[in-house]
Amino acid sequence: MEKIIAEMENVRLDAYIAQKCENLSRTMIQKLIEDGEILVNGQEKKISYKTKQGDVIEIHIPEAKEINLKAQDIPLDVVYEDDDIIVVNKPKGMVVHPANGNPDGTLVNAVMSLCKGSLSGIGGEIRPGIVHRLDKDTSGLIIIAKNDVAHINLSKQIKDRRVKKIYIALVKGNVSENEATVNMPIGRSTKDRKKMAVRKDGKKAITHFKVLKRYGKYTLLELKIDTGRTHQIRVHMAEIGHPVVGDMIYSNGKNEFGIEGQMLHAKSLDFQHPVTGKQIHLEAELPKYFEEILSKLDKQ
Repeated sequence: MEKIIAEMENVRLDAYIAQKCENLSRTMIQKLIEDGEILVNGQEKKISYKTKQGDVIEIHIPEAKEINLKAQDIPLDVVYEDDDIIVVNKPKGMVVHPANGNPDGTLVNAVMSLCKGSLSGIGGEIRPGIVHRLDKDTSGLIIIAKNDVAHINLSKQIKDRRVKKIYIALVKGNVSENEATVNMPIGRSTKDRKKMAVRKDGKKAITHFKVLKRYGKYTLLELKIDTGRTHQIRVHMAEIGHPVVGDMIYSNGKNEFGIEGQMLHAKSLDFQHPVTGKQIHLEAELPKYFEEILSKLDKQ
């Protein structure tokens, strides 16, 4: 961890750190801020935060590991593809992009093989084409950009909340409300930096849900997120006492089905094609294991 005491007033946070840390690029600094790895006086701040004299700026830089990114012939469930984008139904258990502990076998490795190098470069060397992410054990729809024009447009749509994402989750307990909205800010956990948590000084996070079916000890939910914070649905559901079944991080993970990894599926996407402007609606059926568990619950 690197610590800086601010000496200048009214300078954008990313710009000030760039002045003080010549070894960090502006892009990397902005990503660290967005990921909650840079704290000001112990709190997360926006990139646009203006420094105050005496601010204590803590910079946490995750361990770097050189990764030899390679294309791998891994089967993918392609839901939509054209010259500009590809939409994939990601299976549970697949990591989106290479990182420490997951150097290959990822969605990026598979897409590199499928698209023969035709992917946007804005996401960086280890994230070609990646516009948004899904957790390793969250299945469902994810968009990959084949060129920078598509990437920039899709990123703006997501930022402007014009991409509609619908998720399906099986959660523990009998959710009392038929419909509700969870509005709780989320930030990096102070106890475990690999986890996220509801924090007063966190970033705005809004999750809407409605009950699709009740199973006594479990409830099937449809969820829509206005914001895309890391682990948002999982954190919010755990916070209101209804963690996602199988979630090994935000619950004890114990369930009568013996599965590991959260029962959370990105079911549908609505967005505007980044080049043609055409409105696109796509859906992905629930994974087989998910359907089988719901069938068991129906028979109980």
